[in-house]
Formats: sequence, structure tokens, C-alpha cells
Amino acid sequence: MISRRKNFYPISDSLLNYLAHYGRLSEVPLVYDELLRFSGSIPYENPAGEETLWLEVMYPPEVMAELRPKLTKIYAMLKIGGDLSLAEHLTVERIDFGEFGNSRPFRIRITNLFNGNSDYYYVKNADASRLFGLELEHILSPNRINYLVNGNTLIEEHIAGVPGDVFIRDYLDSPGLNHVRVAKEFVKFGERCFVRLLGDMRTVNYVVDITPDFEEVQYRVRPIDFDQQSYEGRLPVYRAHMFPDNKPVEDLVRTHLNDQTILQYRAEEHLQMSRRAKVERNRLKAVLTVMNRTKLAPHEHVVALRDFMVERYGSHAFEACESMGALTAIHLQKVLKLTPPRRR
Repeated sequence: MISRRKNFYPISDSLLNYLAHYGRLSEVPLVYDELLRFSGSIPYENPAGEETLWLEVMYPPEVMAELRPKLTKIYAMLKIGGDLSLAEHLTVERIDFGEFGNSRPFRIRITNLFNGNSDYYYVKNADASRLFGLELEHILSPNRINYLVNGNTLIEEHIAGVPGDVFIRDYLDSPGLNHVRVAKEFVKFGERCFVRLLGDMRTVNYVVDITPDFEEVQYRVRPIDFDQQSYEGRLPVYRAHMFPDNKPVEDLVRTHLNDQTILQYRAEEHLQMSRRAKVERNRLKAVLTVMNRTKLAPHEHVVALRDFMVERYGSHAFEACESMGALTAIHLQKVLKLTPPRRR
């Protein structure tokens, strides 16, 4: 469904102003280009001994000596407000490189020397699409997003959960799985992504957070890749259930939920998104205004998606849209029944 690498779009001045206003800009060290100076790599194997898409990278001693204090400082700024006195016992245990993604991310493993506990964060190329995706997730989803930006360096907090492909392979047929709850959550997840136009939710781009409750187990599906926020011109790219690798989940939904129940869960998610949008109305209006001013996709993608929207909804509201930001704003207004912002 997605045939080529997404174009890179720089951060505009208006987006920088937005990020500064909402506390996303930071003086974190500019390390992305430095991290590219690795001298060797080996395939990273997961704890089960299976190769993954990540590469474990190595650096010359003098490069690592420069990187280590910067990387622990970044973790301190992301997690504990930059208090380095509380980070002296932290060390960089491993650096992984993901050559597979648009963002070509680095995954940093930070370990506490006192107790051996480890945590991760990601260093990526800062791209406008990705930043808008992170902001819309923070505003409209039930999940809070923690990230920092400086120049071309984007620092993202690790989002914990079972990777989607692993969940389908190892959990979906488990006898103890609550199939109805899983089906419900995937319906709501797919609807969240579609309404705010987050595309490419293949199994490698989301995780499933599994939380034991007092009687049952709760499931929440969370996107972990925001590269395809309001970018593609084809509507199916924004429908998670249409990706072939999500077919087992779609089959689960169709087996355990009838059409009326699916409509109910979609309506529930619309209501929750609408309530979040109203609580964060000023922030949402600000980010959509900046999106409208920012080029996020080739013009032919905008035209194609606009045509899809007009055909789907039979509405003329989309016809005047000349940007992905405008299409996203109109889609949110239409589906969530939001009041359009007043023009001054």
C-alpha cells in the first residue's frame, strides 16, 4: 500500500513557535549526526535469540567517550527535568540503529548501575509530519506523549507494549485471551487513527499494552510510528484493518463483533475524542492552524485525498482544502462534530 520512502519535511518557523509555546523545544544535545559515526554493527537479537530489524552499533572509543555523557544527559532531561546529580549512576548500555524506518532511528538503552534496571529512548531526525503526529496523539488519544526537540534532533520516550506482529503471532490464539476486549480495542484504535489521519498502521508500527485489571485484562493499542501523519493520498492507508498483516485481527473483530456493536464502539471513540478535543480546544486549534500553513505532502497527495473525502462523505466542505492540515481539520470537525473555529 505504501511503495516508497516518505518525503522529509523540515520544521517551519510557525511550528517552532508552537513547540516552544507548549514546552517541546529543549536544549538537548544535538546528537543525531554524531550517532551516525558508528564504526561497525551486528544484527540485534531479541531475548529469544531471534534476529530483528535493528542493528547493534559500535563506536570508536573516542567517539563513545564524547557520546556517553550527552546521551545520559538527554535521558535526564527527558525523564527527571535535567537534574544530572540524579543521573550519575546511569550508563549507556547499548545503542541500536533502525535503518528500516523513514526516521532511521537510534534506540538508546540506559541502565541503572545500582539495580540493573534498564529503560529506552529514541533519537530520530526531526520531521514536521512526525511532530504533528506526536502532537495529535497527545491531544486526541488517551495516551500522553513525552518528547523533546532541538534542531534536527528529536528525542522520543519509549512506548512500552508488545509489538503488534508479536502480539498476533504469540498472543492472539492464547486460550486466556479475552477476544471480545481485544476486538473492541482494535476497533477503537483503528478509528482513532482514521479520524486524525494517521496512516501506515502495519503490525510493526503499533504495540499492545496489556494491563491486568481486578477481574479481567485490559488491552490498549498504541501507535509507535508517526511518520505517515496526513501524508498519503489514498484513503485505505489510513484504515489499519486494510493492511494485509492486520488480517488476523480483522478476522477476530468480524468473528466476535457484529456490525451494530462495531458502530457502537466507533461512536464511543468519537465521543471520547470529541471530549478531549474540547478540553484541549486551544492547543488543537493552534496545531491545526500550523498544519494548514505547513507543507506535509506532495500536492497530488492532497488532491487525491481530497477527492476520496468528497466521495466518501458526499460533502463539499473538503473541496476548498489545499493542504493536508486543512483536510485533517475538516475531517476532525465532520466526524467529531466539532464547531469550526471562528474567522477573525
